[in-house]
Amino acid sequence: MAMDSGSKYMIRRKIFTLFGAAFHIYDASGQLIGYSRQKAFRLREDIRVYRDELRQDEILLIKARNILDGWGIYDVIDSASGVLLGTWKRQLWKSMLRDQYSLQDAAGTPIGVLAEDNMTLALLRRFIFGALLPQGYRVMLGDRAVAEIQQRFNPFVMKVDVATNAACNLDSRLILAAGILLVALEGRQG
Repeated sequence: MAMDSGSKYMIRRKIFTLFGAAFHIYDASGQLIGYSRQKAFRLREDIRVYRDELRQDEILLIKARNILDGWGIYDVIDSASGVLLGTWKRQLWKSMLRDQYSLQDAAGTPIGVLAEDNMTLALLRRFIFGALLPQGYRVMLGDRAVAEIQQRFNPFVMKVDVATNAACNLDSRLILAAGILLVALEGRQG
């Protein structure tokens, strides 16, 4: 998965599927760079991203640490080497009003935050309009925004744009993993 800082990606998932979910990841030129098919009725998230729909070359693994975990701790692993790139941890109490995840490096040190960018829209989305209001997120490293993740409204296909800025000094697979988690978990979070 060729990923660079200062790049844009789009994650696309069909809303209406019978069992499980499939999503495609495209780069800024519209080329497919990743594919995942989730199994239905899983107790523990295990999201495997492949280079294409043939699912022969696994490139990224996002795995929940616990079964039915409301706190949501997701390890992001390079599939080729088995190396832990980092961990996204859902901040359950803060996510009641506005989705928020902390980012930890491979050693478990907190290094960043992913949060919905507008509290008012987050509240309207939760209590009145639901999925009619697309979500927007920012990835922050300290006081510096390094990426944006923006959902686009479409009643049939969920589309999420992921953009990292040129100053992002993170492995951009961590940013893309955040977008993948948001697409995969949409509608199943409390």
